[in-house]
Amino acid sequence: MKKILKWGIAALLMVFAVMAVVYRAVNQTPSPDLPQNEQVYRIFEDGGCLSCHSADPKLPFYAKLPVAGKIVMKDIDSGYRAYEMTKLMEDLKTGAEVNPVDLAKVEKVVLDDRMPMPKYYLVHWGSSLTEQKREIVLDWVRDTRIAMYDDGLEGDRAAEPIRPIDASLEADPAKVALGYALFHDPRLSVDNTVSCASCHDLSTAGVDNHQYSHGVNDLLGGVNAPTVYNAVYNFVQFWDGRSKTLADQAAGPPLNPVEMASPSFDHIIAKLEADKSFAKAFKAVYPEGITQATITDAIEQFERTLITPDSRFDKWLRGDDAALTSDELRGYELFKTYDCATCHVGQNLGGQSYELMGLRRHYFAERGLELTHEDNGRFKETQNERDRHRFKVPGLRNVELTWPYYHDGTRETLEDAVRDMAIYQSGVELSSDEIGQITSFLKTLTGEYKGTLLTNHNTPESVHDHEHDLGI
Repeated sequence: MKKILKWGIAALLMVFAVMAVVYRAVNQTPSPDLPQNEQVYRIFEDGGCLSCHSADPKLPFYAKLPVAGKIVMKDIDSGYRAYEMTKLMEDLKTGAEVNPVDLAKVEKVVLDDRMPMPKYYLVHWGSSLTEQKREIVLDWVRDTRIAMYDDGLEGDRAAEPIRPIDASLEADPAKVALGYALFHDPRLSVDNTVSCASCHDLSTAGVDNHQYSHGVNDLLGGVNAPTVYNAVYNFVQFWDGRSKTLADQAAGPPLNPVEMASPSFDHIIAKLEADKSFAKAFKAVYPEGITQATITDAIEQFERTLITPDSRFDKWLRGDDAALTSDELRGYELFKTYDCATCHVGQNLGGQSYELMGLRRHYFAERGLELTHEDNGRFKETQNERDRHRFKVPGLRNVELTWPYYHDGTRETLEDAVRDMAIYQSGVELSSDEIGQITSFLKTLTGEYKGTLLTNHNTPESVHDHEHDLGI
């Protein structure tokens, strides 16, 4: 009996030894002589990331088995729903610039040691991340992020997913002046009653603080108007991303039947050209005269100046330790812990990707309102089912001033928005202290416009002060 036991133990040890050799063979670290992006590509390829995070996954043989197959397909559906890695893998392979959201998502998953899941790497031995592989990926994230922004941050803050707003951006002053005039000109609307500033008032943080904006004849739009401040940092414009540039975006509202309702740009141009003084000033800047292209270009040039640098958080990023309180810093750490900083990244803390509204819980099933055309989000443009309910991530700069929140304007307070985003996007229920700390952090994102702290005249304090000045 003892002899059999000894032989059994010896055989077991032999199996473990063979498994260890095989594991080392299939889980080799990429050569350090390879370019950094190629090392990371090989790590992700060996890890089988595209098995779950792509539209065309390579299914393992056991995906056809009755029980295992259901588990596999559920994991693949969940992985693809949360994150599509095809573009990242293409960028790594070609050496193209990587989206900052991809950097943030990869970094968080590696830091949390979430992927691959145990049930995957127990079958696919080469897929697990060794400590060496983790270091390679995290070094790549840091180095790529620093090179991408080149904004002079130092120490640990040089690798933060959130970056400070630029002090200024290049723009033609003469075109900016014309763009300012056009932005505030109601002649872009059919009845000369609505301008861009009607919904994006610069004195109210670039929004109107309505759930839905009021257009001509007091018609209501179907989506909450985002702020124009810092919109230059968005990779596309509108919630559904239908415009690639600020100029493209500026061409939309004038012809929208609910917003400005002009029949055509020819109609707008005729009104502007009838103003001889304006037409003369316009032609001095744009020799080709007043056209749709020159109108929208001038507005884009103006909107490039609508940036709000020097928030308290930016000052902290640049090295001022006294700029934030301990509660605000704690709020920022929670913001990262609960995955908020995997989508709300970069200078504008957003605007760099489309994300599913209701990733962890079905937002629209629980909202209590009928679905609208606008609720389809990016799907409206692509007709790709995966894009249904996906929206361009909103920027969070000056967010304390831009209520109500979400694309549907259903959250009146920042606290409500924070609480529910944690539930629907991160799958966590925050404590009241955590909500308060994250909200405190978000309030440090209010920046300065032309050297003065941005305010909103619709805040209760501002309304009270105005009424007091009027003797009301």
